[in-house]
Amino acid sequence: MAANAEIVSAVSAGLCTGPALAYAPAMVHEPDDSALMLRYQDGDVTAFEVLYRRHKDAIYRYLLRLCGHRDAAEDIFQEVWGKIVKARSSYRPTAKFTTFLYRVAHNCFIDHVRRNKRHAGNTTLEPELHGDPGETLELTTERSLARERLELALQTLPDEQRDAFLLSEEGGLSMDQIASVTGCNRETAKSRVRYAINKLRSAIDEPAESS
Repeated sequence: MAANAEIVSAVSAGLCTGPALAYAPAMVHEPDDSALMLRYQDGDVTAFEVLYRRHKDAIYRYLLRLCGHRDAAEDIFQEVWGKIVKARSSYRPTAKFTTFLYRVAHNCFIDHVRRNKRHAGNTTLEPELHGDPGETLELTTERSLARERLELALQTLPDEQRDAFLLSEEGGLSMDQIASVTGCNRETAKSRVRYAINKLRSAIDEPAESS
């Protein structure tokens, strides 16, 4: 179940600190992720570099929006890829590589929360500083406020709903994959995403009034 375009667009707008993805023309015989991981298992470092370039931005955004803290997201990001490196000798393509990758990221986040009992929902995300040059100041301000409302709404979601939503929208995982990553059944994963979407939609449509 996909979120409506307004939510996806607002959540994804310009908030990643990493370099933007460079979309190259599709390759006819581009190897899939699992094949690359198996090549890396055999010592092909270049295969790992391709995997890293493919997934680094989405994984970083997932972690950043999951925990709401840049320093924490960067630490967990490094931990995730360190675990992928260590897992190369035991890796088996029993599921899609993205399921494996996001399960590692999910577990690293859970471990981070357990290590840091003071983990809280206050966000340190920075507002977008560079709007469209053709936009009026009023429109730029409104877009910035909409993004801020959404980021705040993301941080107020229950962890399970936020995680499921981000796995869907940032990771592009199916409901079956989300269920596998988070250790629940498909219907539970579907419900979590649906509840998250409804709450985020409310954050867009009904911003809190100033007191």
